[in-house]
Amino acid sequence: MKTRINISLFFLGLGGQIAWAIENQFFNTFLYDRIIPDPRYVSIMVALSAITATITAIVMGAFSDSIGKRKPFLLYGYVAWSVSIWVIPMAEWIKPVLLAAWVVIFLDSLMTFFGSTSYDAVYNAYLTDVTNDTNRGKAQGLLSLATWLALLLVYGTSGPIVEKCGYFIFFGIAGALVLISGIAGGIAAIEPQRAIVPVNESLLKRIKQSLNTQALRQNKNLLYVLLAIGFWGMAFNVFFPYLLIYLKHFLKVDIATSSVLIAISILVGGILASLPAGVLADKIGRKPIAVFAVILISASLIAFSFARSPITIGILATMWIIAQTIWMTATGAWSKDLFPEERRGEFAGYFTLFYVAFTMIPGPLIGAVVADKWGIREIIDGKPGIIPTPEIFQVSAILILITIFPLLFAKELHNATTAKGK
Repeated sequence: MKTRINISLFFLGLGGQIAWAIENQFFNTFLYDRIIPDPRYVSIMVALSAITATITAIVMGAFSDSIGKRKPFLLYGYVAWSVSIWVIPMAEWIKPVLLAAWVVIFLDSLMTFFGSTSYDAVYNAYLTDVTNDTNRGKAQGLLSLATWLALLLVYGTSGPIVEKCGYFIFFGIAGALVLISGIAGGIAAIEPQRAIVPVNESLLKRIKQSLNTQALRQNKNLLYVLLAIGFWGMAFNVFFPYLLIYLKHFLKVDIATSSVLIAISILVGGILASLPAGVLADKIGRKPIAVFAVILISASLIAFSFARSPITIGILATMWIIAQTIWMTATGAWSKDLFPEERRGEFAGYFTLFYVAFTMIPGPLIGAVVADKWGIREIIDGKPGIIPTPEIFQVSAILILITIFPLLFAKELHNATTAKGK
């Protein structure tokens, strides 16, 4: 049973993260390179996607709790998710350009609906259901491993495929990988052996009960952790949606070289650090390694903004990826420790509220403002465009330090008992 659970967690995590890597970066570059080279449309798409993801995760997570099922959402959700990836490049056929841009933005939100249902809400609840506070860090480390492996697959192959075959083939292959991983993980998944029993109350009533003053007091430690996750993600998304654009157009690193650099950084900083980070989260505690991650990424991003040579870029990217790995593992396990048992799907939705909406709406908008103020204006492929400059990393590094404050108040508690490592 344990092996089957691990297989389901890994493949569902892998497929989900392949899809999100495509959505978070390559929908952006497709919109920028093939439709309209204006960061403002990227920021609009990211913001609307974040709103869609948040509302979907809360409602569909509560719905999953209310009917007492996880597996159908996982299996069939991933199938729909993969299909939604395949239709995105068809927007390139649409004229005029502004209409095509808004069609891409709409299709991105549709894809996000399927992904937020099957992954953000149900997968995160499922991971919480099948683990406890003594092994959840390791499970979160397994998810981090799947995450970075997905990014390695996507970034490591994106350059040659996009350059030689175009976005149609690239998105087609990515959608197929999501489909295969989702089916494998969905079939292996089991319905958790715990009481997620159907309840006879409306979704709106359940959600309102979770947001009243008493519920907020009872879950104050979770709220602090979620605030920290929100501040981190907001700062991280100041630069992340524009990373490939920055490498290609400011540093003049071709997409093939960028893919190699990112792949090496992910291999060392992500894949090799994932499981050790999970073990440390269980043994030492979630809080101390989370604080360490904040300090590490801030310093790494400042240094990265001055990097110009491929070797320096690769080394410093590895450092902030290590910090991101540690952070995702520690806070992912910490927040799941604190999910109320009978509302894990719903609270996975609130996790998405802080992880996505509170991060992917203001973060890219701040990045777009920074790019607009300090960016370089050039004609790109015959169209007026704005190239992001190093200031997006420096602003990110400063903002991410805010994360320290809610972490100072958060305690590692689970159902009013002291968690392991504290």
